[in-house]
Amino acid sequence: MIDRLLICTDLDRTLIPNGPQSESKGARKHFTTLVNRPEVTLTYVSGRHRALIEKAISNYNLPLPDFVVGDVGTTIYHVGTEQDWQRQSAWEEEIASDWGNKSHADLKELLSGLQELRLQESTKQNRYKLSYYIPLQPDQSGLSALIRERLSRANVRASLIWSVDEPNGIGLLDILPERATKFHAVEALMKEQKFDLSNTVFCGDSGNDIEVMASPISSVLVANSQADVKQLARQLAVSNGYGEQLYIASGNFMGMNGNYAAGMLEGIAHYFPETLDWMDFVEQRSIRS
Repeated sequence: MIDRLLICTDLDRTLIPNGPQSESKGARKHFTTLVNRPEVTLTYVSGRHRALIEKAISNYNLPLPDFVVGDVGTTIYHVGTEQDWQRQSAWEEEIASDWGNKSHADLKELLSGLQELRLQESTKQNRYKLSYYIPLQPDQSGLSALIRERLSRANVRASLIWSVDEPNGIGLLDILPERATKFHAVEALMKEQKFDLSNTVFCGDSGNDIEVMASPISSVLVANSQADVKQLARQLAVSNGYGEQLYIASGNFMGMNGNYAAGMLEGIAHYFPETLDWMDFVEQRSIRS
């Protein structure tokens, strides 16, 4: 029986049902019941910046998190019941050296002239996150090699995070300090809050979640994830020796379809069966018994 549980989750198309697939009725309600337990520490891990995360919490009536990892891992906030949104500056100081003291503007100049890259809006950028739109079918390996060559010549150590904006039919590329990924941010939060691999779980759906999915952190890929993401996540998890740490939701858990919050609950219960009692599925369990 665990006495503490860190639940880290992506927002868009994971907890937020804003993809084309249907959401199981009541799934978010059961998730809220789960994370309101005193044993649970909830962290949102998102590509969104703070204002968009706050908007999502309001628009979708999401439970308030204890922490937020925003901007694809480049910012960490303590939120809590006071909603004070205290930015954890120590994290940003830690990742700053990866860019070799180069600024956001410096990196943008280094990559100028690469026609496949279209700069995203200023609201989607921050000090340590340089974000571009890219065509859905680019030569990703070739483009990645060109970017890395330019950055390497300038002594910049970076992570390239590729993903897809399904509703708008466009590819996304985030260029971050090498350690400023969702995985490294979650790992830093685990250490700071004294959680470990035995009491941490991560939920996600897309390409910018892959690094966590292929790590030793117990992870859940929701059923509405794209087929190529499922395939790549499974392949990388197995090749890294962490196949048992990846659960891909399939539905049929408590009569739900495995999409969004339903898939999260399915995976969390897989890793931590005792949490089923924390989800308040009294009616469904009585029917099954």
